[in-house]
Amino acid sequence: MDETTIVNVGTEKFNSLVNLASQYGAAFAIKILSAIAFWVIGRWLIGFAVGLVQKSLGRQKVDPTVLRYVGSFITVTLNIILVIGILGFFGVQTTTFAALLAAVGLAIGMAWSGLLANLAAGGFIIVLRPFKVGDFISAGGVTGTVVEIGLFVTAINTPDNVLTLVGNNKIFADNIQNYSHNTFRRVELKAQLSGAADYQTAIELLKSRIAAIPNVLAEPAVDVEILEINLVGPVLAVRPYCHNDQYWQVYFDTNKMIKDALGKGGFPAPMPAQTVIMQQAS
Repeated sequence: MDETTIVNVGTEKFNSLVNLASQYGAAFAIKILSAIAFWVIGRWLIGFAVGLVQKSLGRQKVDPTVLRYVGSFITVTLNIILVIGILGFFGVQTTTFAALLAAVGLAIGMAWSGLLANLAAGGFIIVLRPFKVGDFISAGGVTGTVVEIGLFVTAINTPDNVLTLVGNNKIFADNIQNYSHNTFRRVELKAQLSGAADYQTAIELLKSRIAAIPNVLAEPAVDVEILEINLVGPVLAVRPYCHNDQYWQVYFDTNKMIKDALGKGGFPAPMPAQTVIMQQAS
């Protein structure tokens, strides 16, 4: 075989390799562009579908908490399906991928058992509805207004305007106090009297004066009774009732009224007293 023939054979092989690479490269580029198109269109369709579901539930006046939870669940599920579909388009065996995903999920579940517990607790909170967005609650050691109930955590805005995220499992495993569930609340306050004071007159005075405070309910009536007796004198339990929205206004106004009513009513100031007995040595 002469040199010219060898060159021609080498050129033909090189050209065939270039053509083969071009074919595979073009096919791969088409798949990449198709995958990008599928991802963009799929994401748009997912957003469109979630929007339709939320609008449909919104027209039925479904609770906003349920809307957010359902929207998050549908979005995560459809995104997983979209990723599996794109991998299947590239020729990846989806059954193998599903098995691998299940194995990875099991490993992650064992490592992140707390995270999955929060997810399950979030579902129970949505179903059982011990509270909803906008309620003022005390749960998981945090007191405040519920801003959002997420898949894993619940966002609570505390009275000092601090956003606090509490794990759903911690909330569901603990006692939950929902201050917004009932239409009215009882304000719990105390008034210390002197042992020399006429407690019956003080009780009647406080009942009449506190009942006149704005937003104090006439029914149930204001409770003023002796709670306990200490070394200083009787301690009165002062308990007006009000709607949830006016709780702090009634709380502070009642404190002021206790001070003003007892001070201007001529009642003696409560002072701690001690009896000292002195004995002279014989």
